[in-house]
Amino acid sequence: MSLLEQIRFNEAGLVPAIAQDATSGRVLMMAWMNEEAVRQTLHTGFAHYYSRSRQAQWKKGESSGHVQKVLDIFLDCDGDTLLLKIEQTGPACHTNRASCFYRHLEGGDWLIVEDPLK
Repeated sequence: MSLLEQIRFNEAGLVPAIAQDATSGRVLMMAWMNEEAVRQTLHTGFAHYYSRSRQAQWKKGESSGHVQKVLDIFLDCDGDTLLLKIEQTGPACHTNRASCFYRHLEGGDWLIVEDPLK
């Protein structure tokens, strides 16, 4: 069975991909990949995703320069989620934060936490 055949894409042909900083272990973002995005990532060594809102492929950082060099890829036990260990250049989040996960639940409210990477 080929590498792509082992990935269980959902009914829309997508699989969630979690980008994790390879050095710190911090989860930076989650995005969707289709088969073509996986192929492009494997071919170039940089993270490519599929935008559901634009219905288009995109290379992370193609306009901002905040690229993700993929150092390793893992497939979960069910075959339906990818984990990309990456080397991030610049912020990972489109809000210009290091991580998309910057809100913390405290006492029933979402609080914005300071970015430990700044």
